[in-house]
Amino acid sequence: MAEAASEELLLAAAFVSDAQYNRNIPFKTSPQAVRLYYLYNHWIMRTVTYFFIFLNLSLAVFEEPAVYPLPFLATSLVEVLCLLVFFGRLTHFAKITPRNVFWKDTKNICIMVAILLSLTDLAIYGALRIYNMKSIRWSRIARPIFLINFAESRQIRRAFRSIRNTLPEITYVFLLFMFSLLMFSLMALKLFGERNLQTAEGLPYFRNYLEIVFDLYVLVTTANSPDVMMPAFDFSSWYALFFIAFVIVNTYIFMSLFLAVVYNNYKKHLKNEIRQLAYMKHRKMIEAFNLLKEEEGAQPVVREARWKQLVKLVAPDISNSHRELLLRISDDEQKGFIDKKSFVQLADLLNIQVITLKIRSHPLGQWMPRVYKSSVSQFLRSMVRHRGFVWTYDAIILINAIFIALDEETPYISYAEWVFLALYIIEILLKVYTYEPRVFFGKNQFWNWFDTLIIFAALTATILNTTLKSTTKYNSQQILDIVFILRVLRLIRIVDSIQRFRVIMNTLINIVPTMLTFGGLTLVVYCIFAIIGMELFHGKIQFFPANSNAPYALECGNPALKDSLFARGKYCKNNFNNFASSFIVLMELTVVNQWHVFASGFANVTAQPAKLYFITFHIVMVIIIVNIFVSFILEAFFVEYSLEKSEVETAIERKIQELGMGVQECEMRLLPFLKVLANLS
Repeated sequence: MAEAASEELLLAAAFVSDAQYNRNIPFKTSPQAVRLYYLYNHWIMRTVTYFFIFLNLSLAVFEEPAVYPLPFLATSLVEVLCLLVFFGRLTHFAKITPRNVFWKDTKNICIMVAILLSLTDLAIYGALRIYNMKSIRWSRIARPIFLINFAESRQIRRAFRSIRNTLPEITYVFLLFMFSLLMFSLMALKLFGERNLQTAEGLPYFRNYLEIVFDLYVLVTTANSPDVMMPAFDFSSWYALFFIAFVIVNTYIFMSLFLAVVYNNYKKHLKNEIRQLAYMKHRKMIEAFNLLKEEEGAQPVVREARWKQLVKLVAPDISNSHRELLLRISDDEQKGFIDKKSFVQLADLLNIQVITLKIRSHPLGQWMPRVYKSSVSQFLRSMVRHRGFVWTYDAIILINAIFIALDEETPYISYAEWVFLALYIIEILLKVYTYEPRVFFGKNQFWNWFDTLIIFAALTATILNTTLKSTTKYNSQQILDIVFILRVLRLIRIVDSIQRFRVIMNTLINIVPTMLTFGGLTLVVYCIFAIIGMELFHGKIQFFPANSNAPYALECGNPALKDSLFARGKYCKNNFNNFASSFIVLMELTVVNQWHVFASGFANVTAQPAKLYFITFHIVMVIIIVNIFVSFILEAFFVEYSLEKSEVETAIERKIQELGMGVQECEMRLLPFLKVLANLS
C-alpha cells in the first residue's frame, strides 16, 4: 500500500512538473516509465544532448573546407559519437512514450531519417576518399534537424510553426509584391531600354529584363539607392518620379504590409498557443489532483501531508519557509487540506520567484558596534542612502565621459583617470559599508555586480598598463584596448540611475531568454545556407594580403571580377571558403547593405542564376524571419512593459504581509517576476 502511494506521488509530481515547465510530452504511467521520464527531463541529460547537438553542428568548422582542419578520421569518429548519443536519446524517449504515439510523431521520424542519412553519407564519402575521388558531404545540411526536433527544442519548433502558420498570408502579399515588381520592371525596360544609357561603370543601363528585375528588387531593400537611379536622373530629372513611385509602393507600402501581416498572424497564433498551453497545464494539474485526492465530506481534497511531499518532489530546492508560505496561500483557512481550485494553482505558484533572505545585521555592527553605530557613522550611511549621493555620482560619470573622449596623451587627462577610479572605488566601499555585503552582492543585484567587476577590472588593467610602460619598452595595444573598453563600459552605470532607463533595461533583460529561441532559429537558417554556399562558391574567391604579388590578387584571385564593384570594394575576404567566413557573409547579407554587390560578384565567378541563392536568403531571413523576430520583440516588449501582477502574485504578497514577513521591496524590481524580500529565517 505504501509503495503504491509512493508511485502515485511520483506520477503526480511528474504531472505538476510538466505543468510548471509547460511540457507536453505524453508518457507511460508505469512506475518504471515514470522514473525513466524523470531521468529524461533531468538537467544533466538535457545539457549533454545540447552539447552533442552543438558539437555536431560545429564539426563544419573542422571539416573541409575547414577553418581549423582536422583529419577526416577524427571528425568522422566525433560525428559517429554524436549520432550514437542522438540514437540513445531517441531510444530513451521511445521507452517513456506509448508506442503508437512515438511512431506517429514526425519529430522522431525526422531524427531517425537524419541519423540514417548521416551514416550513409559518411560511409560513402569515406569510401570514395580512400580511392581519392572527390565527393560532397550532402548530409551536413540535415544536421540542424537535431536542434529542431528533439523534445527539448519545443520553443524553436514553436517559432517554426509561427513561420508555417504565417506563410499562407505572406504568400498572397508576396505574389502581389512580385506582380508590382514585374510591372515596374517592364515599365523601366520600355522607358529606358532604347535610350542607350550607361551606368557609371560603362555598362548598358536597363536593357535586360531579368537584370532590371534584380536591380529593382535590390532597390526595394535600398541597398543600391540612389546609384540605380542616377543614369536616368542625369538624362532627365522627370525620371526621378518613376523611382520615387516605385520606392513608395514597394519599399514603404509592401514592406510595411509584410510586417503587418506577419505581426497580425503571429499574434493570432500566439494567442492560440497560449490558450492550448493553459489548457494542457490545467489538465495535467487535474490529473495530479485525481491521483492524490481523498474525500473530506463530499468534497475531494489533498491532505496537507501529501501536498508537502508533492512539493518536496517537484521543487526540492526551495526552503522550508517558502514551502510553508505556499501552503498558507493554498490552504488559506488552515483546514489541513487543499481543495481542487487551490491545488490547480500550484504550478503557477512555483513559477513565481520569491527571494528568501535572512535579515542580518552588518558585520561591522557586530565587530565594532560602538564605531558603526556612532553618530558620524550614522550620518555617513544616511548620506550614502540619500538621493543626492546618486546624483553626485551621475555628474561624476558624465564628467568622466568627457575626459574619456579627450586625448589621453595630455598628462592632466591621464592623471584624471586615477582620480575617477579612486572616486568609483570610494563609492563601492561606502555602499558596502552602508548596506549588508551579502545583500549588496546578492544574486539578483545585477548592477552592483556589474559596477564592481568593471571598476576593479579597469583598476587592474590600468595598473598593469602603467607598470609595464614604466618598466619596459612596452607597446601592447591589447591591454590598452581592454583599458579603453572598460572605461567606456563604466558609462553604462548611468542607465541604472534613471528610472525609465532602468525599466526598459530590465524589460530587455527579462525577454533575453525567449529571444534566444530566435537565435536558435537564425542558427538553423545560417547553418543551412552556409553549407549550401560552401558547396556552390568554395574557392571561387580568394583573399590575399595587401602586399601580395599573387596573380589576380586585386581581382580576389579570379579574373572574372576584374573592374567589378566587388573587387574594387575589396570584399575578397567575404567568401564561402569555410564555415566561419560563410557565417560572416550571411550576417552581412542580413544587414542588407551592399548585398547586391556580393550577389553580382559571386554570380560573375559562377553563373547569373547564382543570384537566386542571395535572393532566396533575403526572402527567408530578412522578409520572413526578421519580421517575425520584430513581431516577437514588439509583443514581448508590450507585455513586459505594461505587465501587472497576476492574482497569484498578489495573493503571495498579501499573505507575506499578513504573516508579517515582508520587508520593503527593492527599487530594482524586475518584471515579470515577483521579487519579494522576506524575513524567512
